[in-house]
Amino acid sequence: MQKGKIGVTTENIFPVIKKFLYSDNDIFLREMISNAVDATQKLKVLASAGDYKAELGDTTVRVSVDKKNKTITISDHGLGMTKEEIDKYINQIAFSSAEEFIEKYKDDVNTIIGRFGLGFYSSFMVSDKVEIITKSYLNDAKAVRWECDGNPDFFIEEIEKDKVGTDIILHIDDDSKEFLEENKINELLNKYCKFLPVEIAFGKKKDYKDGKEVETDKDNIINDTKPAWTKKPAELKEEDYNKFYHQLYPLIFEDPLFNIHLNVDYPFHLTGILYFPHIKNNIDIQKNKIQLYSNQVFVTDSVEDIVPDFLTLLHGVIDSPDIPLNVSRSFLQNDSNVKKISSHITKKVADRLNEIFKKDRTEFEKKWNDLKLFIEYGILSNEKFYERAKDFTLLKNIDNKCFTFDEYKNIIKDNQTDKDGNLVYLYATKSDEQFSFIENAKTKGYDVLLMDGQLDVHFINYLEQKFEKSHFVRVDSDVVDKLIPKEQVNESKLTVEQQNKMRPVFRSRLNNKEVFSVIFENMDENEAPVIITQSEFMRRMKDMSAMNQMNFYGNLPDNYNLVVNTNHRLIVKIAEDIDKKNDSKLNKFDEELIPIKEEHTKLEEQNKDKKDEEIKQVDNDKISELQNKIDEINKNKEEILSNYGKKNKIVKQLIDLALISNNMLKGENMNLFVKRSVDLIK
Repeated sequence: MQKGKIGVTTENIFPVIKKFLYSDNDIFLREMISNAVDATQKLKVLASAGDYKAELGDTTVRVSVDKKNKTITISDHGLGMTKEEIDKYINQIAFSSAEEFIEKYKDDVNTIIGRFGLGFYSSFMVSDKVEIITKSYLNDAKAVRWECDGNPDFFIEEIEKDKVGTDIILHIDDDSKEFLEENKINELLNKYCKFLPVEIAFGKKKDYKDGKEVETDKDNIINDTKPAWTKKPAELKEEDYNKFYHQLYPLIFEDPLFNIHLNVDYPFHLTGILYFPHIKNNIDIQKNKIQLYSNQVFVTDSVEDIVPDFLTLLHGVIDSPDIPLNVSRSFLQNDSNVKKISSHITKKVADRLNEIFKKDRTEFEKKWNDLKLFIEYGILSNEKFYERAKDFTLLKNIDNKCFTFDEYKNIIKDNQTDKDGNLVYLYATKSDEQFSFIENAKTKGYDVLLMDGQLDVHFINYLEQKFEKSHFVRVDSDVVDKLIPKEQVNESKLTVEQQNKMRPVFRSRLNNKEVFSVIFENMDENEAPVIITQSEFMRRMKDMSAMNQMNFYGNLPDNYNLVVNTNHRLIVKIAEDIDKKNDSKLNKFDEELIPIKEEHTKLEEQNKDKKDEEIKQVDNDKISELQNKIDEINKNKEEILSNYGKKNKIVKQLIDLALISNNMLKGENMNLFVKRSVDLIK
C-alpha cells in the first residue's frame, strides 16, 4: 500500500472544489460519466488503430445507486489506468491525460471529451470519500484501488480485478443525500447524458405485470448514442427532424416551422440542428431553448454568450468540441472560436430564411406571423443581420397582404409623399379599435400597415433611421388631411371668433378636461364632426418607456386632442346656435372689455422698452388691475358658454361618438350615451 499527498498548490483546494469549481453541484455526475465515456472512446480508438488487440466486449457505462451504503458507482469498460497513471493524472490536479492522447491520436480524437484535469474532482462536491478501482488495458497491468476522503491525503494499493476498465465509487455526504434518490439520478442523466456517444445504463427496464411494476432483465439505456445532429442531412427526412424536435421538447406538440442543419469543419468544429418554433408574441418565454453540447455532452441551455441574443428564440442543439464543458461567461465573451461560431450561425440562419423566401414565397408569407418577432428582434439587435435580412423582411398591411421594403415603397410613393418630399408610412396597431381612422385613410387612397407586434414600436423607430426621407405615422395620430400634409388646404366655414366661442362649449362636456385639448381643423365636410387623436411622438415615447421599464414618459398621463371639424354641417349648426342664443350676453361683455383693453394696451406700450425696475409702481399696479378685470370678464363669458354647452345634448353626443370610435367610452358613460341616444331619436 502507498500513501501520499495529492499534488496541489494549496491545502485548501478541496473546499474550493466543493464550493466554486462549478456553479451547480449536480454537475459531478456529468463529469464522472463523461470521463467514463472518454475512457471507452479512447479504447475504441486504440482498437481501431491496432494498438489494442483484445475484444472490446460490452462497452456500456453503468450507473448504480446503493441507498443503504450511500454510494453512487459509475463503471466503464474503457482503457483503465495503471498505478503510475493514477499518480500522474489523479494525484497531480489539473493535468489531463487527454492532451498527450490527442497528440498521439490527433486524427481520431473527434470523440474525445476529457480535456479537463479538474473534472474528476467535482466528485468531492457531493462526496466525503471517493474510490477508484481500475485496471489498465496494458498487458500485465495490475489492478489498483485509490481512495481519498476529501483531504490532500490519499492511499493506493494493488488489488485483483478481472476486467479492464474503471469503477468510480462516490460515498455521498450527508448534505447531498438527494443524489441517492433514483428519480434525481434519472433527472440528471436525462439532463446531461441523454445524447452521449456510448450507451449509458441505469438499472433495468421496468414493466407492469399483474398490476405491479417489476424489473426486466434488459438494461435501461437512458441515451440516444446517434442523435440526429450527428448524422448527415442526406440521411434524414423531414419526419426525422420533427421526431428529434419532439425528443428534445416532449411538451411542445406543434411541429417546428423548419430547421437548419449545421455542419462546419473549418475554421472551427460545429454541428447541430436549429429549429424555428411557432413563436408566440412574447420574447421572454421563448429563450433558453437551444441546448449546447460538447461532443454530445450537455453543457448549458443558457447560450446568450454563444449566439446573438435574437437567436436564443430558436430551439435546437449546437455541438462544438471547441467549447469546454466547464464553460464560464468570461471565457465565452473573450474566446475567438465562440465569436466565430456566433457569426457563422447568424449567417446560416439568414441564408436559410432567404432560401425559403426565394424558393416558396407563398409559404414564407403564411409563416410570417411566426417569423416576424424573430426577424425584427434580429434586425434590432444585430446590424449585420439587418443587412442580410432586409430583402426578405416583410411589411403586412391591414388587408393581410405582404410586401418587401422595396415593394411597399414603390406602392405608396405616388400617393403617400407629403409636400416636403417625405414618404409617409401609415400604420395601425389595433385594427378594430382604429377602424374608423383606417377607413378614412383608405378613402384617400392610402394604404395602412398593421404593426401590432411586441417589438413594432422599436422596429418603426429603427426603420425611420434606415429609410431615407421617410417616417411612420399612426392613423389615429391626426386628422386624415394632416397625416400626409399636402399643398392644398381646406377653408374653414367658422370664423376664428366662432371657434373661440365653441372651445368652452365642448370643454364643458368633457369628463376629464386635463386629458383633452380642444382644437379645430378645416376637414372635409363629409368627415366626422368630432374625432379624437393622440400625438404620435408622445404616444410612441410612452410605448417605448413601457417596454423598456423606464418611468419618465411611462408615468405621464395620456393626452388626447378632441378635434372639431369646422366644416361639418352639425358643427356649423352648433356655431350658429351659440351665436343666436348667447351673443346678446356676450356682446355686453365685449363692449365692457373694449375700454379696459385699450387702457391696458396703452400702458404696456408706454413701458415696453423699460426694464422691470424702471417701471413705476403705479403703472405696474394699474396693469395688474386691468388684467384682472379682463380675466374676470373672460371668465364670465366662458361661464355663459359652458352653461350653454352643459345643456346641449348634441355636443355631448358628438363627443361620446368620438370616444366610442376610439373604444374610450365605458361603464356608466356608455349607459348614459345609450339613454341620450333614445331621447334624441324620439
